[in-house]
Amino acid sequence: MMPLTLAEIGEENIIRKIGGRQEVRAHLENLGFIEGGMVTIVSAIGGNVIVNVKDSRIAVSKEIAQKIMI
Repeated sequence: MMPLTLAEIGEENIIRKIGGRQEVRAHLENLGFIEGGMVTIVSAIGGNVIVNVKDSRIAVSKEIAQKIMI
């Protein structure tokens, strides 16, 4: 497992685990980040990433992306 920040751009990955406080995990789940779901990095700037999750593009900060394990 590795954090989402280390994933290659354009590579499709499976979300293995989501860390952080309960509020953070619930918010990410509402956005479509669920364990076993697919996530693809569209672009990365300074550790912040734009990802495709469930046919949506979502911008995620570096701090949050490090809590999403793939």
